[in-house]
Amino acid sequence: MKKKIGSFIKTQGIFISLSVVLPVIIMVVVYAKIGVYPGSEHRTILASDAFSQYSNFFASLNNVFKGEQSIFYIWNSSMGLNYWAFMAYYLGGIFSPLVVFFNNLQMPDFLYYLTLLKIGCIGGAFWVFSAQTFRLPKWSHVILSVSYALMSFTLAYSEIIMWLDALMYLPLITLGIHRVMDKKKPALLFISYFLLFISNFYMAFMVGIFSFFYYFTRLFTDRERYGKSITMYFITSLLAGGASMVMILPTILDLRNNGEALSTITRLKTQTTGPWDLVIKNMIGVYDSTKLYSTPFIYVGLLGLLFCLFFFLTKKIPRQTKLCFAGLLIVLIVSFYIEPLNLLWQGLHVPNMFNFRFSFLFSFLVLTLAGYGWEKYEKEDFDQLVTLVLGLLGAYLVVRLLTNNDGKYSYLSWFSFVLTLVFLMFYLFSFFFIKKIKGQKWLGALLVLIVCLEAGLNGYGIINGIAVEWHYPSRSYYADPYESIETLVNQTKEDNTSFYRMENLNPVSANDGFNYGYSGINMFSSIRNRHSSYYLNALGYRSLGTNLNVRYANNTLLMDSLTAIKYNMAREDVLKFGYQKIGEHGDFSLYENKNALPLGILTDDGIYEDGAVETQATLLNHLAETNEDFFTFDDLELVSAKNVDIEKDKINVTDVVTYTPQNWDEPIELEWAVDVPAKKQAYVSIYPVDYFTFGIPVIKLEVDGVGYESSVAETGQYYSLGYHEQAKKVTFKMTISNLREDEKDVFQIVQPDAAFLDTDKFVNAVEKAKEKGVDLEVTGRRATAEVDLDEDQVLFTSIPYDKGWKAYIDGKRVDIPTFKQALLTLPISAGKHTVEFVFLPEGLIIGVVLLILCIAGFIGYLWWLKQKAKDPYWKDSTEE
Repeated sequence: MKKKIGSFIKTQGIFISLSVVLPVIIMVVVYAKIGVYPGSEHRTILASDAFSQYSNFFASLNNVFKGEQSIFYIWNSSMGLNYWAFMAYYLGGIFSPLVVFFNNLQMPDFLYYLTLLKIGCIGGAFWVFSAQTFRLPKWSHVILSVSYALMSFTLAYSEIIMWLDALMYLPLITLGIHRVMDKKKPALLFISYFLLFISNFYMAFMVGIFSFFYYFTRLFTDRERYGKSITMYFITSLLAGGASMVMILPTILDLRNNGEALSTITRLKTQTTGPWDLVIKNMIGVYDSTKLYSTPFIYVGLLGLLFCLFFFLTKKIPRQTKLCFAGLLIVLIVSFYIEPLNLLWQGLHVPNMFNFRFSFLFSFLVLTLAGYGWEKYEKEDFDQLVTLVLGLLGAYLVVRLLTNNDGKYSYLSWFSFVLTLVFLMFYLFSFFFIKKIKGQKWLGALLVLIVCLEAGLNGYGIINGIAVEWHYPSRSYYADPYESIETLVNQTKEDNTSFYRMENLNPVSANDGFNYGYSGINMFSSIRNRHSSYYLNALGYRSLGTNLNVRYANNTLLMDSLTAIKYNMAREDVLKFGYQKIGEHGDFSLYENKNALPLGILTDDGIYEDGAVETQATLLNHLAETNEDFFTFDDLELVSAKNVDIEKDKINVTDVVTYTPQNWDEPIELEWAVDVPAKKQAYVSIYPVDYFTFGIPVIKLEVDGVGYESSVAETGQYYSLGYHEQAKKVTFKMTISNLREDEKDVFQIVQPDAAFLDTDKFVNAVEKAKEKGVDLEVTGRRATAEVDLDEDQVLFTSIPYDKGWKAYIDGKRVDIPTFKQALLTLPISAGKHTVEFVFLPEGLIIGVVLLILCIAGFIGYLWWLKQKAKDPYWKDSTEE
């Protein structure tokens, strides 16, 4: 064994090392060119979702490893969330535990190292596949590995770091399929499938479909030879899938319980694709977008493309093999253009940006066929290579001329076009010299260098495209507020023994609670509790559409009380009645809300009636047993308007106002005045006519020198004008920006008015609700309380409802009735009781059982195969 390892290292070690190290070095240089490197103050790798999601999510995983939160349930996201299902999408993978070697302030550097590590492993994985699949010179495997690791998909979607795991496992799964078919050895396929499935179920779905198609494609190339492998393939696949149910089953049930509906197919052809996409996206450094109107990222290197075409041109490969793999390639190409197929690959869900998430499968197949073609290439085939190069040159030239004045393809630059032609000629001359010169190993090294140069230039084009479109933010955006926020959050933890929530009026991102370890409202995540978010939206916390977002900003004091918001952090005055400043650090101050309610409140079973407590006012009235009209309303006086045309209209019976900028490059400025009565908390209501067709305008509202900025379409409608003890005429300024002329982003809202909260009525209701309050002790995945009731009552909580919750009264399990499928409530009989809520993801126990049974089953299957191989009867029968 030691001799084999030593021999492998001696003969292959340098080449597998190059397959890992070269992509990493190239990306270190590319990132450094745009100012991204460890410790850089100029830029971090946190572009797009890496900033708002992954930096915070990995910080929360770090908190798990440090014992600061449960691995099953997290309280620090939109009031509470199934963390096990959340991990299955965002934080799975064998490399995620490396986060323990970093603190949460170092997340930008951690994600930088993790990205490079995964890119290197992608190259290494493809080398393993290539070296055991293709009969090629050793440097050829390095070329294919570098090409795969740095294909455009890897780089364009590098912000979504958990998708990269699928790219690493895909070559190993394909090699596992080969070993099942060629050698009847299923271990690699089982291990690769299992690791992929528990790493990211979403990308595993795409790879699973592709690998199934790939298996049968290869089967049909030689049915007589491969037909006997079907049983082994299905047994191995099913056992791997069954073992992975420990992660997948709870996640599937969570998605089903939260109403994750399939997307409706509304068109036959995909919206963003055009006739020349496949040609243009195979040029060097071409980046269009990863937002809504992007096309597939399929570039995998010009040399790979050449030998993929050679695979179909040469007569040395059987016609049956060509037809089978051409069929699979055509399926992928057609899927780029036919909407039902496009959605099928993506789980029948329309992507929220980052389109064509399965396009890496096309790149992998191109490179795989290139390997098969390259191993058939000999020096006498040089003329065919010339034909292919000339054909590609002609195709690129024709498409460049046809799209020169086409705005749809404006992202194709002349530089990319010329660079592509130059490298095609480089490769042609390289193989010409290989043909003419014998025994010169340096030619292989030269070809590796040319491929690395091409990959680097393409990488720079893609990464620079991301920098322009999404921006790689300065470290200051992440790091500068960190100490202040962390200090104030820790202050609240030291001052409290019971559960509370808090929010930041100047958040770093929508997921700050994950990072800093506080329970709040804000969240932006694909794994979410849609039912609770839907109800929160009805109560004023904006969460529209598929509830990917829920936002705290611009709601009323009623909701602060009802959701146990005890603290606000802000850079300026919070402009809220009942909030008192109790701490300060750096730019941030900490304010305590004296009207916060506890996590639980006792009420009656009227809360379950149809139509009950549909609004924040009716909910507070019900809990407090009052019948108050908390709000009064009045008109606003427009004092001045700048850079705007104002048009008033009626839609049905609703007064509507449309504000259109006169100069689209300048913001709209409006100044209003309103008479605020004494002892009133004042708000201005800004409500878009249609949130779903609304653009993304930003409002900055300034009152008494205090200004807050927020996205109109993502936050609530009530913008605070502050509390006023005495009657006062309040003047405030509203600046509306981010309106785009090309998108016709007019600012159309319901006629704005002022809302006044009667603070005396509000305090009276809160005090009555507090009298029935129940402080639940929250630890990990449990919430417990002691109650002593004179009559039967219902415990209402602001804990999101989930089927993973189990309720116990005095140690006996009881059913949890559904309250709008949104929040946990529990009927309790009269008397003294101990109440406990315990969370365990639905399906986890079954998943653990399947994990044990399937791993044991696979071990048993391997033992049976080994015994079968020793049995002369079976051995003779399989050889016949």
